Amino acid sequence: MAVIINLEENQNLKPPISDIGVIGWIRANLFNSWHNSIITLTVIYLLLQVIPPFVNWAFINSCWTTTSAECHKSSGACWSIIHANYRFIIFGFYPPAEQWRPLIAMLILFSLLIVSRNRNWWSKYLMFTWMAGILIMGFLMRGGAFGLTSVDSAQWGGLPLTLILSVFGLTAAYPLGVILALGRQSRLPVIKSLTVIYIEMIRGVPLISMLFMSAIIFPLFLPEGVTINKILRAQVAIIMFTAAYVAEVVRGGLQAMPNGQYEAADSLGLNYYQTMRLIILPQALKIVIPPTVSILISAFKDTSLVVIIALYDVLKTTQSTLSNPKWMGFSTEAYLFVAMIYFICCYFMSTWSRRLEKDLDTGR
Repeated sequence: MAVIINLEENQNLKPPISDIGVIGWIRANLFNSWHNSIITLTVIYLLLQVIPPFVNWAFINSCWTTTSAECHKSSGACWSIIHANYRFIIFGFYPPAEQWRPLIAMLILFSLLIVSRNRNWWSKYLMFTWMAGILIMGFLMRGGAFGLTSVDSAQWGGLPLTLILSVFGLTAAYPLGVILALGRQSRLPVIKSLTVIYIEMIRGVPLISMLFMSAIIFPLFLPEGVTINKILRAQVAIIMFTAAYVAEVVRGGLQAMPNGQYEAADSLGLNYYQTMRLIILPQALKIVIPPTVSILISAFKDTSLVVIIALYDVLKTTQSTLSNPKWMGFSTEAYLFVAMIYFICCYFMSTWSRRLEKDLDTGR
């Protein structure tokens, strides 16, 4: 009887406070050995040396809505460069009186991206919504009807241009990359050879060379009097370049499929198209989500290279702002603002991919 009572009392005992909660996590992860303790203390020391001066520079002694002259007298950050030039940084040379149009276009795009994160809403109606949204965004940016002033694409710039090149470029590059991967796996020698040549040739040159060819060399082959929009040429170059890398990632997923999957499809009497659409591609694309998203994030950041062909994306408009003598010397603040924009976009893509990977995880 005494033994039973002791067992019941022991069951009600709680573990030591040093082994649970925040204290327990710190002991288990940061101070669980002498070398981890040294690393932890070193990191804490470095953070104490960096974070307080940064907070003092970025927030305490900073200027937010002052003039450039007062910024030069301050010892802190000059966020006034963003406050005074945010419209040019965001919209570029788009007419100031019409900047509400690209703003609405970006809001439509953000809304479509947020809605598309929910797999429960994936349907043909969402596809039609995207098509309607793209048409509305293009009409708002271009204008020329229903009382909207026509704005030439040469005046497009800033964040809307960055989003156009990245979102639509990556959207078009992904299915093209899947087609190229299937072509490289084809048993037809002609198709396989052509796709291999294309993929290896594109992957063998940097994106900068592709952009130079689209902006400078390609127009030389056009008939006299025929021109193609510079934004469209840059868009095509980004699509072609990204698709070649996506193709190799998807090919890795296709090679990971066991032969039993193909044999099962043959036993069911499925043709090539049905086998790929219903059995192989759903599995292959699922297992290559992480590397595919890494390629797409890298391609999104590489769109900033269009500055070399004089396209005023958000990075180019920021550089133009810094060329103003009044705001020279505040490049740190300006580039931190641009870096925050790129980080938010890349973080959105990363979190969406992890969520998609988790939703599609059916185990093995």
